[in-house]
Amino acid sequence: MPARAFADLVAIGRVIKPQGRHGEVVVAPLSDRPDRFPELRSVFVEAPGGGVRAVQVKSCWPHKDRFVLKLEGVDSIDDAERYRGLELRIGEEDLAELPPGSFYHHQLRGLVVTDEAGAEVGTVAEILETGGEAPVLTVRGAGGETLIPLAEDFVREVDLPAGRLRVRLPQYALAKAAERAR
Repeated sequence: MPARAFADLVAIGRVIKPQGRHGEVVVAPLSDRPDRFPELRSVFVEAPGGGVRAVQVKSCWPHKDRFVLKLEGVDSIDDAERYRGLELRIGEEDLAELPPGSFYHHQLRGLVVTDEAGAEVGTVAEILETGGEAPVLTVRGAGGETLIPLAEDFVREVDLPAGRLRVRLPQYALAKAAERAR
């Protein structure tokens, strides 16, 4: 199997702190599918020097809005402390298949964004969870940064195979574009 790049893996959780005396760690889910945690058998963490290291999950149980994981080879508080702040990731092949027309947020990063007229706006740099009704796409391009709600009213088409996303720009972005055109 070819070497994996950490950036190509999908983040599902972040280690918050050690838990207990036997090397368990508390993990905050970064996934809208926290039900995946009790079924985890292995995860990937970033290794020193930027590589990727697989870690076996021996057990997992819910704790408040988080999970406690017992990882193989992590048997003390000091061992667990080394995991503090690390992201736990899985391979894309381990993600649940989505219904047609659905997509994972990480699949949108890097897509070229065009407006309804076909003019290029930029590239999706990140997806922000704002606590509002919909996440927000951060699109960076020649005209600067444009924020577009990830909602049906604004996202008209997602074409993953072509690497494109067609949007209806929010009013503020249209005004900004008109100002630049003057």
